[in-house]
Amino acid sequence: MMKSFSMAWKNLWRNKRRTLITVASIFFGVLISTVMSSLQDGTYGSMIDMSVKLSSGYLQIQHPEFQDNKSINNIFSPTEELIASVDKIPEITTTAKRLESFALLSSGPNTRGGAVIGIEPEKDNMTSNLKNWIHEGEFITTGDQGILLTYNIAEHLNLDVNDTIILISQGYHGVTAAGAYPVKGILKFSTPQMNSLGVFMDINLAQQFYSAEDMITSLMIMVDDYTDVAPAIRKLDKSLSDNYNVLSWQELNPAVVQFIDSDKSGGIVMKAILYIVIGFGIFGTIIMMVAERKRELGVMVAVGMQKYKLAVILFYETILIGIVGVISGFIASIPLILLLVQNPIELPPDLADAYVQFGFEPFMCFGTAPAVFTNQVLAVFIMTLIISLYPIFKVKNLKVTKALRA
Repeated sequence: MMKSFSMAWKNLWRNKRRTLITVASIFFGVLISTVMSSLQDGTYGSMIDMSVKLSSGYLQIQHPEFQDNKSINNIFSPTEELIASVDKIPEITTTAKRLESFALLSSGPNTRGGAVIGIEPEKDNMTSNLKNWIHEGEFITTGDQGILLTYNIAEHLNLDVNDTIILISQGYHGVTAAGAYPVKGILKFSTPQMNSLGVFMDINLAQQFYSAEDMITSLMIMVDDYTDVAPAIRKLDKSLSDNYNVLSWQELNPAVVQFIDSDKSGGIVMKAILYIVIGFGIFGTIIMMVAERKRELGVMVAVGMQKYKLAVILFYETILIGIVGVISGFIASIPLILLLVQNPIELPPDLADAYVQFGFEPFMCFGTAPAVFTNQVLAVFIMTLIISLYPIFKVKNLKVTKALRA
């Protein structure tokens, strides 16, 4: 086996130009597909980050029944043991308490239903980052008696900053919840759905309104990157009791998951086209290699070399070309991707403005998820393995007399 392997390696460099052309096609195939995958991963990461910050967080710990029945009665009081269990998980960067329910929002003759969301204002820049969406007025602070109102609700109720809004709802265990609060700020998001959401207030004020002292509907959890979600969930499931339900951003934001899945389908088509081009490039080189050596192969069989041994040597040659191309492409892609991650590409002004309006950073972002590298390496190498069957087939059907006359 080692003798055949050594002979295959030497054969490759008898025609350096042909070998280098084939290696180069594999090299650039791995490099380009890795950059495409990294861009896709970075774009999804940016989209997920924006979505989870505004709504759910990467993870949430809830009452076991809250996800199916979002009643104000399905809430819980976070214990010190719970907070300690969460804080000791290295993937978790920030936790924030939230109390969410619904209320009737009223001003004069105008009335509308909407959400009431209690937040921890001092942790806003690490979680929802609502400060970035202040359209009028100012952001709330801890202990503040004022509220933040979303833009469409403010328009419908004809409210402005410093006006008063009336909230009416049902509190914890059926207690009547009612209160009048000054509008301290108006939020204007990039999406109509968020602009019609309702009211944000300090969580202490929300707990008073719903008569749910020290109670929350969810513990919102943030991590550095969406790839940290899976290990964080595994560790939370081990450390928490059945009194809590741990939900990922995928379960909390099914619309975002559906959009990413549909977009990935387009990405798969683009990669498939790229792989086809790479595959035919490699295949064409292998066909040329076998055709050029047809007389040589005929002579080797004529002097007594068994066909299966000759086929093994050609198989090794193809695999070695694939290994050299894949490894060189993989090594070159690592520093390139790391450079692009640290220095994202700035978008043209017109496109950048559109990105900013929807809450995205005006950059082409790149990701470093392990699959970005491994999937491309495996795909190209498997393709090379399949192509390596061609020289085996040609040797098996080799006619020595015709080959010697070639």
